[in-house]
Amino acid sequence: MLSDRNHNTFANNPLDRLAQRRTDAAWLAERLSNTSSLIVPLWQLKPLIVVAKEKDAPSAIGWLRPGFVRDLVPDDALQVFLGVKDDVAYFAADASAIEDPKQHGSLAATGKFIELRSIAPDLTSGDAAILAQAKSLIDWHQRHSFCSVCGHGSDVEDGGYKRVCRQCSQEHFPRTDPVMIALVVKGEECLLGRGAEWPEAMYSALAGFIEPGETIEEAVRREVLEEVGVEVSTVRYVTSQPWPYPSSLMIACIAQAQTQAISLDDHELADAKWVSRTEVIDLLKGEGDGTTWLPPPMAVAHQLIKHWVYEGGGG
Repeated sequence: MLSDRNHNTFANNPLDRLAQRRTDAAWLAERLSNTSSLIVPLWQLKPLIVVAKEKDAPSAIGWLRPGFVRDLVPDDALQVFLGVKDDVAYFAADASAIEDPKQHGSLAATGKFIELRSIAPDLTSGDAAILAQAKSLIDWHQRHSFCSVCGHGSDVEDGGYKRVCRQCSQEHFPRTDPVMIALVVKGEECLLGRGAEWPEAMYSALAGFIEPGETIEEAVRREVLEEVGVEVSTVRYVTSQPWPYPSSLMIACIAQAQTQAISLDDHELADAKWVSRTEVIDLLKGEGDGTTWLPPPMAVAHQLIKHWVYEGGGG
């Protein structure tokens, strides 16, 4: 396994989620009005970011005080509780009702609303993780305002971690979709695939959603067999990464191949090939021949491949 510290982007959230306080409406209301609390607004799911002025300095979350947020968004705007750190409560607010953030001079002076995927590499690990939590929660609420049982509207409860139908009282909870991502290996080679819609020459580990009633290991074996026709035996968990697009958990594994012949499912992949450890080392160093390149460090696939190369991550 990797070290105790998770090196993946969107991991290492520094906040205490303080789940026991989510049902305390009075406590949440007090904290939402407390001048020490901090709120990050998201406009069309883009968080407010204070962009670093110095080249090597990290950008940061554009935290605002409650009074400022009340002047920006309607009273009924969605606000979700993220957690507490050093007795300061942190929230996220949906500011999508603002027609044009650039017209709010004081807001524009604070920062910019930036798509999380593009700014994440420039944030500290903790800030990226907090924004993954905020984005996933707000996105879920935007998609699930109506009850899936009877179709009536629902209300936000528990600080944003539950919706309750006004008609049938059915409770609904934010979802996380488990996704397996597997680096299939055989001796000194690993199997890399290229999605049909990916940039030219980009190759990565194989991935797919875990289906109902399926274990992680079963999902790895099924997906690998479906996508490339390779049979897998041992599957070993390595690490995981929250992935807020919209709300997945990437479960990264090393899988030992029993066979090597590739039978490509061209509905899933444009290409797949075995690559030697030596070739992968060159790719990680940026010294490839230009026909293949790997996902950036922000992707758990990159960290999984590095684990296999440098930490003896066999099957």
